Amino acid sequence: MLLLAAAVAACGKPPPVVVHPADAPPERLSEWGVVLADGGDLAFNGGVIPYDLNMPLFSDYALKLRSVWLPAGTTARYREDREFEFPVGTILSKTFHYERAGERNGVPLDVIRADRESVLDDGGHLDLDRYVLIETRLLVRYDDGWQALPYVWNETQDEAFLELAGDVRSIRLNDGSAQEQFVYVVPDVNQCGGCHKPDHTAAEMRPLGPRAWQLNREYRYAGVTRNQLGHWTASGVLAAVPESPSEGVRWAAPGDGSTGQRARAYLDANCAHCHNANGPADTSGLDLAIGAAVDRRFGVCKPPVAVGRGSGDRPYDIYPGRPDDSILVYRMAHSDPAIAMPELGRSTVHREGVELIRHWIAGLPGDC
Repeated sequence: MLLLAAAVAACGKPPPVVVHPADAPPERLSEWGVVLADGGDLAFNGGVIPYDLNMPLFSDYALKLRSVWLPAGTTARYREDREFEFPVGTILSKTFHYERAGERNGVPLDVIRADRESVLDDGGHLDLDRYVLIETRLLVRYDDGWQALPYVWNETQDEAFLELAGDVRSIRLNDGSAQEQFVYVVPDVNQCGGCHKPDHTAAEMRPLGPRAWQLNREYRYAGVTRNQLGHWTASGVLAAVPESPSEGVRWAAPGDGSTGQRARAYLDANCAHCHNANGPADTSGLDLAIGAAVDRRFGVCKPPVAVGRGSGDRPYDIYPGRPDDSILVYRMAHSDPAIAMPELGRSTVHREGVELIRHWIAGLPGDC
């Protein structure tokens, strides 16, 4: 029986969600009351809303369960061109996990290579006999900004513990015909800031995913499918949603968008937190944000800037019609830390992502 269910039986209501002081985060994830697991199942507490993104960041083929919780009486404000404005006390969670391919406590963990979304069952649970939990990251909004906290799950899958210095796990990906072993890296709190500070001048930690075009999609809530923005509005956690909010393309539904739309969304989700007009990689001269023009600043016919081995002797970041001569494809297709992009968040190559960008560049008109 879930911890949540046990608590309901014992006192008539689930344990409350607790926002702990910024300078005293608890050692145990369960003390937040957001994500609850007992070794057999994982579930979210009452009032915690699961959600998913149209175009997620690739993280070594890990599946991800996301959630949002707001203090009673508060509401997030819709913003069209950036993440929503969340009130103080908001807790966002992201739980990284894999589908098991081998024994429960094997080392390395034997898991299925699956390029898909994570799905809770119709009861709102995740079956831990089928899935293995790796880590849960929290983003908590305080008066002076957001704080990132990484929690790593134990072998019995009934608790996750705070690891400010990060952690590593040995994992073997299995796709039925081949295996790939790698070291999964749980980032430390400083590395979290490396991605979640997309404006290097402001240097403010911010959520990256909860934006209109990322959230405007359907999600299955305990057996009922609803649009996420509509569900958030009806639940009282989001206000001021326009009649026609921004739309995105869904990675898990390839037919929903053109190759160009999917490529632009993929580069925004995986690269633009650094490569934007104000980002920490602005010295590269690249702006890969979804709203940027596909021109020289996007990398088209742009020579590399101080990339060393990262260029692979390719002449341009994006060479129209010639993906094999494009630095972008070269760096995406590498796992060598001196070459690979993104620099953080992956130790393996996203085969499907590389193929998408190759296909897109192959179809770009013009020459350099």
